[in-house]
Amino acid sequence: MASAHTIGTYMTKGPIVVERSTTMAHALRIMDEHGFRHLPVVADGHLVGVVSERELKIVDNMAGFDSGMCIVGDFILGAPYTVRPDAPLEDVARVMADSKCGSAIVCEGDTVVGVFTTTDALRALVGVLA
Repeated sequence: MASAHTIGTYMTKGPIVVERSTTMAHALRIMDEHGFRHLPVVADGHLVGVVSERELKIVDNMAGFDSGMCIVGDFILGAPYTVRPDAPLEDVARVMADSKCGSAIVCEGDTVVGVFTTTDALRALVGVLA
């Protein structure tokens, strides 16, 4: 039986994305100002990865490191987990849990339309259980 709950219902819509050439310091400011822990990274409008606050802060706290001189493109750790807005919530949550993935980038074609994080998953759980 197909689930009526889709990622598009629970994702954070219209996320801020940063270009691969964005400095690490600027990305951290965006995260701090908006309370984000994940930022999709694009190059020429195409998704190329995602960076997490945790990873950036670890590097930023290294002695002698200047976060204003490094770009986020250097901290992409691989292809991001991407899904479509109509992806079933159950399937995405299962993949995220099994792979210990903190976010799914929601795309329509090449366009980033949302981010689904573990926080969004907890909100979805509350909504489903209510």
